[in-house]
Amino acid sequence: MEASPSRTALMTAVARGRHRMEDQAPLILDDPVALQLVGARWRDLAARAAQLPSELDAQIRASMAVRSRYAEDRLARRPFHQYVILGAGLDSFAWRRHGDSHALMVFEVDHPASQAWKRQRVEELGLSTGDRHAFAPVDFETQSLRGGLDASGFDGDRPTLFSWLGVTMYLTNDAVESTLRTVAACAPGTEVVMEYAVTDPLLDDVGREFRGYFAPVSRSVGEAVHSRWSPADVESFVDRCGLRIADHPSRQDLVSRYFEGRDDGLRPWSVTRLLTAQVPPSGG
Repeated sequence: MEASPSRTALMTAVARGRHRMEDQAPLILDDPVALQLVGARWRDLAARAAQLPSELDAQIRASMAVRSRYAEDRLARRPFHQYVILGAGLDSFAWRRHGDSHALMVFEVDHPASQAWKRQRVEELGLSTGDRHAFAPVDFETQSLRGGLDASGFDGDRPTLFSWLGVTMYLTNDAVESTLRTVAACAPGTEVVMEYAVTDPLLDDVGREFRGYFAPVSRSVGEAVHSRWSPADVESFVDRCGLRIADHPSRQDLVSRYFEGRDDGLRPWSVTRLLTAQVPPSGG
């Protein structure tokens, strides 16, 4: 396999797997598939991550777990018909979705080369894929998101949850706007869970340490950060794209929802925040 997922996609999956192995119960997200998808190299990647300062390493694990948990909790709130994972990387939801209470169609959207690598790994591992799990290879240089989804069986008239985690910071504002406007053209009630990088004044010491460590690494692998927002600015941006903010938890909100009562001090980082935006009712 010549192509492979981005380094950040690999490290994200390793962080989810390490959360399951290394952190105390209750787990924020239990992902038994992540390390299988990465393959044998996960041990080397985990060893490198473990060389980071311990608090930073723990916050990375917590943040990678809680962002997926948050998106999947939004999915469980309403009877969405479709779940679109943008920049899916090594997301494993499709193999952790046992017990869904409704017939859910899952679309994984990613660069064709990265997706081909993942599909080969899925085949090697013998993981099942059915008719309610579609892969939508989209090269944004030559193809629109909506065009790629439509070619994979997407129905824009059915309420959908889009999960867009760990992606917007690597895109220009124009690219982010294009995707949000695509979401805004979907059925009323459709939602997008979006993760965004915050501006420097919102970082704590650990967040500044991460940014100092990560910036040269991301540039060296061609994944430089292009966009950062303050909470007020991102809300205005989302509103201009035709969406309404439905939920915009602060870091402390996430701590209260998901980390309360832990005695291991596990907390998410200050580097990114999450929000949910919704397509308003017709004429709203």
